[in-house]
Amino acid sequence: MTYFVLVCLVMGLVTYFTRALPFLFFSVRKPPELLDFLQKYLPAVVMAILVFSMYKDIDFRAAPYGIPALVAGAITALLHLWKRNVLLSIGAGTAAYIIFIRII
Repeated sequence: MTYFVLVCLVMGLVTYFTRALPFLFFSVRKPPELLDFLQKYLPAVVMAILVFSMYKDIDFRAAPYGIPALVAGAITALLHLWKRNVLLSIGAGTAAYIIFIRII
């Protein structure tokens, strides 16, 4: 029991300090340019990596010919272009993929 409490305490402190660290280092009014650059381009890069890693293992020569992944990817992209909500588009795309692989 003591071990569990200590683990939770340490993990809570680690989480707290990783959240507070940027405020300690970047106490100036304008953040560094590198941080602005990463904030602007990193989400798109991460999404591209996820998309390429998803499509790399699909065999387009065998049934269902990648149709569930392609349709779910199209739903995700179109929904994101329409609503500009990452959580909504990823959630809907994931749900669509799960439904399509069960149907097809």
